Amino acid sequence: MHKGKNVYGHDTTSTSGSSCNVEKKGTVLMHRYEMGRMLGQGTFAKVYHGRDIVSGQSVAIKIIDKEKVLRVGLVEQIKREISVMRLVRHPNVVRLHEVMASKTKIYFVMEYVKGGELFNKILKGKLKEDEGRRYFQQLIGAIDFCHSRGVYHRDLKPENLLLDENGNLKVSDFGLSALVECRRKDGLLHTTCGTPAYVAPEVISKKGYDGAKSDIWSCGVVLFVLIAGYLPFHDSNLMEMYRKISKADFKCPFWFSPDLRRLLCRILDPSPSTRITITKIMDNSWFKKGYKQVELLPKDTTEDPGIRTSIGDVDSIFFSSDNKKVESPTPIKQTSTMNAFDIISLLPGFDLSGLFEMDAVEKKAESRFMTQKPASAIVSKLEELAQNESFRVKKRDGLVTLEGNREGKKGRLSIDAEIFEVTPCLYMVEVKQSAGDALEYQRFCSQDLKPSLAGTWQGDHQQRPSL
Repeated sequence: MHKGKNVYGHDTTSTSGSSCNVEKKGTVLMHRYEMGRMLGQGTFAKVYHGRDIVSGQSVAIKIIDKEKVLRVGLVEQIKREISVMRLVRHPNVVRLHEVMASKTKIYFVMEYVKGGELFNKILKGKLKEDEGRRYFQQLIGAIDFCHSRGVYHRDLKPENLLLDENGNLKVSDFGLSALVECRRKDGLLHTTCGTPAYVAPEVISKKGYDGAKSDIWSCGVVLFVLIAGYLPFHDSNLMEMYRKISKADFKCPFWFSPDLRRLLCRILDPSPSTRITITKIMDNSWFKKGYKQVELLPKDTTEDPGIRTSIGDVDSIFFSSDNKKVESPTPIKQTSTMNAFDIISLLPGFDLSGLFEMDAVEKKAESRFMTQKPASAIVSKLEELAQNESFRVKKRDGLVTLEGNREGKKGRLSIDAEIFEVTPCLYMVEVKQSAGDALEYQRFCSQDLKPSLAGTWQGDHQQRPSL
């Protein structure tokens, strides 16, 4: 089995360099937390035990080196991890209590899970079927909740499953997770990631995969390991192991019950189209034996507003405390491939797309406009509109997404606004519907979006591109 991360999901490769004073045992971080012993150390982060000086509660504090993260391009991964942990508030998922930042560091204050990794328990020997079933039930309950929130873990394995003092399972390490909006136009994820022995065949094939179905496969491998004490697919030759995974070439040991064997064969199905779903797993007779569904508190059913973020929003954690710019706060995409013809073609009277796009009726509604207003002004207008209309705002690498809070005929309306820098003083903004009903989108644009952004477009009233 793979080993190489500490209990909070960081590789244990040691790094050189002196520790910041704030990391010394006994010091108080941000006037809130007393620092304790180090729990683990990785390439970009260190994890410490901490104590809330007000409540006395034990916490785990992950300290990330901002400069190193920026240097190797892991900004989006850190942002995504924060966003994901805000979404998945579940009793069987490690909790994020607070996010803070200084000029050089990012601090994750998390639930302290002192029982260690489930991996360590397996090292002592295989589990009895009833015990393995209980952990599997908690794992499936947690992953089902994650999927309902549009989150795919993508690195499920015993090393990322922790145990609390009562022996309850806690899913950790969302560093490789993906949100539903990370899918491409084909509705699939395409990033190959995870731990080789636990990844689904379709992930290895690099043809795109459903995040929920690949997570189910990984849960099946975890279940096998818990009760067998070894991996279902293992070979010293990586290509041979991949061959076994692609064919689901495994054998259950003799001590597996017939019902468990049947369930595993349905989970470890190499075809994602016929692989069992979580709903059917939870309806399986073997799974249901002794199952106790976790009761979610009201704050577990939605994003918890109680998470304190001392630095405002996710983007702003990459700003230094003295306001020195580290990374642009406004999501802008640079474009150096746009020529004069491209710019002219964006104007309404010169749109030639209908000559080339036979399926124009089916295409998601979209509009573009040019402006000399700074990108920050555009984003501010969008945020102001979102607040007035009770929309949620998400920002990432050149994209601002407005998400409605009402369920329409085809789900919740979602609108993407992409900002491109054409020249240092000219921007192009592309607005398009990414989810929901097209008529609802058009109505929103005409009644809300266009009036709100009036005056932002380049040109006078007659020349202004219309939504």
